[in-house]
Amino acid sequence: MGIIWTLIIGGIIGWLAGLILGRDVPGGIIGNIIAGFIGAWLGTLILGSWGPVIGGFFFIPALIGAIILVFILSFLRKSIK
Repeated sequence: MGIIWTLIIGGIIGWLAGLILGRDVPGGIIGNIIAGFIGAWLGTLILGSWGPVIGGFFFIPALIGAIILVFILSFLRKSIK
């Protein structure tokens, strides 16, 4: 059950990042989960471990990291086209 909860929270973090920026995460649901995981890693690396822990993620740094990641991905995707 723990891995399912982690995947759900990772997907929600990625989805929220896309929603806040008003940009789609490439890859749909899988893209949201990947953006949530990589964003959590990136946010925790940059901002440290603080804030509420939900599903094994420090939620605020994970969300900020996912927002940064979605912004970079959407910028790269736009510049390639």
